[in-house]
Amino acid sequence: MAGAHGGSTGVPARRRDGQLAQGRMLEEAMAAIAENGLAGLTMSGLAERLGTSGGHILYYFGSKDQLLLAALRWSEDRLTEERRALLARRVRPPRKLDLFLALYLPKETRDPRWMLWVELWARTAANAELRSAQEDLDRGWQDDLAALLADCGLPGGEAETRAAADELLALLDGLSTRVVLGLAGATQMDALTIARRAATRLLPPAPSP
Repeated sequence: MAGAHGGSTGVPARRRDGQLAQGRMLEEAMAAIAENGLAGLTMSGLAERLGTSGGHILYYFGSKDQLLLAALRWSEDRLTEERRALLARRVRPPRKLDLFLALYLPKETRDPRWMLWVELWARTAANAELRSAQEDLDRGWQDDLAALLADCGLPGGEAETRAAADELLALLDGLSTRVVLGLAGATQMDALTIARRAATRLLPPAPSP
């Protein structure tokens, strides 16, 4: 995903007071996830990559759960910028919907952003803070998709478009989980094909030329 990995120079970025910038920590955490998987991300390992101490990272994030949530927010913030640019493009709404679906889905198996989502989903039942944060992150996608479906001519009012958006996002989440975990050889293209079929069934048929 956009900004999820890469760009690491091996030289820690520091503020003028000599402390590591939080954004640099989150960038390196996403790079570590991309390289070694989520299970391989430890506070001590991340500290070693950054040339600092585990205590310094804990000072900012408090726990591994908080670090993971902050990394997900950081990744989603960057993806939100990409989504806004997509929605502002001067193309027909059905084309925007197709681009939206592709942006939402993971790009590959072990996509670091989606690995974070799967991990945090498993932790939300026992953590109200994580659940609330994930709902906030989801809301932007839901709002934009509902508006996009309305622009595509989905019949009904706001309640109907929001229900359709929730239904389509639930499908996308399931497809994304299969891709990121590599279940049954699922690929991003397979998932996108299924998502396109589902979106087509929701919308009125295109007018004849």
